[in-house]
Amino acid sequence: MTEDFLSFSLATGNDLSTPRPEFNFPGLKPGDKWCVCLTRWLHAYQEKKAPGVILEATHEKTLELIALEELIKYAVKN
Repeated sequence: MTEDFLSFSLATGNDLSTPRPEFNFPGLKPGDKWCVCLTRWLHAYQEKKAPGVILEATHEKTLELIALEELIKYAVKN
């Protein structure tokens, strides 16, 4: 997670930073790892706010919407 992505998510109605103990959700902070659905990542990408991608953990169907070359630009080590 990055601060840019967390702020973007909050601004677009998806608060990932606030802890929600009733759902056993601690809230996310920059540096945390979190699975992001493709449509949310793509929206953030279009707004230049996309977080890093662990390529080994990314489903191959992602390539139907995003070129591997673009994903590589966001690749981070697991």
